[in-house]
Amino acid sequence: MKSALLVIDAQVNMFETGMSVRNGHQLLDTISRVTTQARDVQIPVIYVQHNGKPGDPDETDSPGWHIHERVSPREGDIVVQKRTPDAFYETQLASILNEKEIGRLIITGVQTENCISSTCHHTRIAGYSITLVKDGHSTFDSDVLTAEQIIAHYNDILGDFADVTPAGQVRF
Repeated sequence: MKSALLVIDAQVNMFETGMSVRNGHQLLDTISRVTTQARDVQIPVIYVQHNGKPGDPDETDSPGWHIHERVSPREGDIVVQKRTPDAFYETQLASILNEKEIGRLIITGVQTENCISSTCHHTRIAGYSITLVKDGHSTFDSDVLTAEQIIAHYNDILGDFADVTPAGQVRF
């Protein structure tokens, strides 16, 4: 089964000083490592970039919209634009995966309870196998839960249908 690495919303606005997702610099390191590993074995790397509404921190073409330079796409990588939390909804992602005969997605990025969760659910419903990088996604504290609690909770519940695996153990 062919695999692809899906890097979701690793955009500047998610890692800004004072506004960063939990352990943002560590997350960038993890994303950098898994993208390098994927490229080393010719696994397609697909970036998903959120196009925010006017005035949003990720408004299209704003400074926060760009994919963070530490994990930016390289020649041969694919970038898919989206406007909702689900990387499949009204995007070209499914067509790209079908064209490349991809059956398994390895997922990393942000934001755990939004785009990561939505995309994992759609990935499963669409019939793909999923590996969620356990230490490769993050979020912010909410009014009710810490980011750490949210991440742990989603690693647990998404594990019902995804292989939740630490970055160092992901097999491409």
